Formats: sequence, C-alpha cells, structure tokens
Amino acid sequence: MSALSLLAPSTAVVEAKAAGRPVVALESTIITHGMPYPKNLDTALMLEDAVLSAGAVPATIAVIEGHFRVGLSREELERLAQLSGGVVKASRRDLSAVVARGGSAGTTVAATMYIAELAGLEIFATGGIGGVHRGAEETYDISADLVELGRTRLAVVCAGAKSILDIGKTLEFLETQGVAICGYRTDDFPAFYARSSGYKLDHRFEGVHDLARMIRLQREIGPGGVLIANPIPEEHALDPEAIEKRIVEAVREAEQKGVKKKEVTPFLLGRIVELTQGRSLEANMALVRNNASLAGEIAVELAKL
Repeated sequence: MSALSLLAPSTAVVEAKAAGRPVVALESTIITHGMPYPKNLDTALMLEDAVLSAGAVPATIAVIEGHFRVGLSREELERLAQLSGGVVKASRRDLSAVVARGGSAGTTVAATMYIAELAGLEIFATGGIGGVHRGAEETYDISADLVELGRTRLAVVCAGAKSILDIGKTLEFLETQGVAICGYRTDDFPAFYARSSGYKLDHRFEGVHDLARMIRLQREIGPGGVLIANPIPEEHALDPEAIEKRIVEAVREAEQKGVKKKEVTPFLLGRIVELTQGRSLEANMALVRNNASLAGEIAVELAKL
C-alpha cells in the first residue's frame, strides 16, 4: 500500500487540478479541536467561502474512515464539527495508526502539510503554526509543525506563531530548518492575536504576484517550505500586554493541572477564550479568515505562472 493510494480527493479538487485552477488546503483541527460546536462549523464554512471569494477552490483536509480526504463535503464538515474533541488530533506521526484501524481524525498543520503536498497542492492556510513551547528547555516540547515546514515544500499562510509559544525560539528553530519566512505587508513577525511579536523579519512582500514567484522559487531551491506571516487585521487585534497577562495565567494553570503534550495547546487556547470573555475567539476567527483570503489570492497568482 502506497501513501498515494490513501488519497481521496473530492470531485471539485480533482476537476480543479485537471483544469489548472487554484486550490487552497485548509486544516481540520480547527474544526475538531479548535472551537466548540457550532462555532467550529461556522468557521469551517466561513474559511471555505473566503477561499472561494478569492477565486480558488477550498480543500479542507482530514482523515475520514482511513483515507486522506482532500476536500470535504458539507455533510463531512458537519460530522467532524459535531464530533468536536471526540476524534483523534492527528499530527504526521499519528497518520499510519489512524489509517490502520480505518479511523477518522482532524489533521494538524504538520499532517495537513504532508497530505497537501502528497496531493500536489502548493499552498495552505491556517491560523497560527505550532512552535517551541515556553519552558521547552525543560520539557523539550517542540511542535512537529516546525520540522514539517523544514522538509515539505509547501507555502503556509499564517498569523505567525500562536502567542502561547516562545516565539523567539520558534524563529530560531525555523531558521535552523531552512524555512523561508516573509511578511505580507509587515516587517514584524506577528503573534497570532497581536500584530507584532517584537521580532523583525528579513523579508517583506507588498503584493501577491511577487509572493507567488517566491513560492515557486522556494520549491526549486528548498530545502523546506515558505512561511507567509500575515498579521491579524488591525480592527480585530488584541492588546499585546493584556493578552500576554492572560497567556501567563493560562500557562500557570496548565502546569498546575499537569496538562502536557498535544493537550497543551487546546487547553491554553480554550482557557484564554474564557479569560478574555470570548474576545480571543473572535480574533481567532478574524485572523484565520484573513489568512484564507490571502492564500486564495496567492493561489490564483500561482495558477497564472
């Protein structure tokens, strides 16, 4: 059995690829583990609409009954949303185990990247990438997203790294992995809820045409992919100092409760929603929609090259 034999793309994705039309990959852990039902379903549909409005075809990726589904139907999106938290959160390391038992799973950034590249896609939109966790010098908690970015030649549009992470160490790790990082109309690496993390970027792009050219060149040069940092829209951004206080509080609670490994991120994001009276959830939805729209615009330019 080959990995390619596990691919089950939707008719819309197959037809788009055959016709040379642009396609954008979307992850599914935002549905299964990122938000409660029905907000997760509303968000999934909103992201697909954002990609469509930009002129591209959305391809939400998940593992469904032992197959790599690339492009989900409305019914599949609804089933995943209703199972919120009740299915596996699959990183790349989990894929073989889930498939072997014919299971279903939401795919993380790392797993989505792998499947998207396997399906011949070039660009993927997410909210924020995983990274080096705070206190990693003790726990060695480093997201598989960073390693995947270093070996998968895919462009990833994100609002930076989740602000619950150690962003400085995350950027150092990405540099070591050879990941090209550029800002879209920004000189600063964004911090998910905030427009700036305080870390400067080496490369800035003002338009999607030049970004598309850079993505194609990176696929030739490598070794890894392209990380396109797209700040949250200003009207939805949260105050950096205020959100940092809430993050520190949530991290302290996670440590006290012994929350570890892949459960850390969902716990922290959920607790921050509570501590911000829902403002962080609104910001999350706004930034991921913004990323899906930009990825759609870039995909259209890639199709023209």
